[in-house]
Amino acid sequence: MAKNSCKIATWNINSVRLRMPIVARYLREHGPDVLCLQETKCRDSEFPFSAFRELGYEHIEIHGQKGYHGVAIASRRPLTESRRRDFCGKGDARHLCVGLKIGARTIELHNFYVPAGGDEPDPQINPKFAHKLAFFDELADWAREERTNRRDTVLVGDINVAPLETDVWSHKALLKVVSHTPIEVERFEAARRAGHWVDAMREFVPADQRLYTWWSYRSPDWEKADKGRRLDHIWVSPSLADSLANLHVLKEARGWERPSDHVPVSIEIAG
Repeated sequence: MAKNSCKIATWNINSVRLRMPIVARYLREHGPDVLCLQETKCRDSEFPFSAFRELGYEHIEIHGQKGYHGVAIASRRPLTESRRRDFCGKGDARHLCVGLKIGARTIELHNFYVPAGGDEPDPQINPKFAHKLAFFDELADWAREERTNRRDTVLVGDINVAPLETDVWSHKALLKVVSHTPIEVERFEAARRAGHWVDAMREFVPADQRLYTWWSYRSPDWEKADKGRRLDHIWVSPSLADSLANLHVLKEARGWERPSDHVPVSIEIAG
């Protein structure tokens, strides 16, 4: 990794306390400068600060919630200007923003956990799906507001939509399955375009090639079946597009002991 670059990773960990052993393994073996976690599922007072600090991640910002949601950022570099936004006014811990210095730049790093949306893709009968669509609408409005005065910006997280046909194992089979329905893809793209975000992962993996970050717990042999989806994303402001390097999707982590159904995704940004 270049001297002035920064490796930023994102991972829906599905309970940080339960899966701290594999978080520690990832940090030891892959050493990102910054790790953004989603679905930490613990109150701020219950977060395993000491375990991260023992691994060299002394700068930690959290936005926790008992048993649900929750986002956190752990870093080997100083973090500044921590803030959070309550999307949709529900009090859910789904967003966290920090300032991060990379070389001569100071970037804004946003960590998101977008609602999954439940099982039925109909907002009239499924409040969870209605919430998801409303979240994307507010995300688009927020992006337009932020865009006019924003600095170099990175947005990562479990966005819970697989937008491209190659982001799912079967476009036809999943057209009516939450995470790949046309209405979700439309709202996802509207939010991305509103912020002029660049889809950083697809800067490295062409849109005609398959790319997954999530494999269901329900699959008895997830690796052989390979019925994955790309639910985790990294977006950057256009000003950072030329500074991107070294995308890594750690598929093998899905096979670790007591895994999350998501795997870590990391990107390197030059300073």
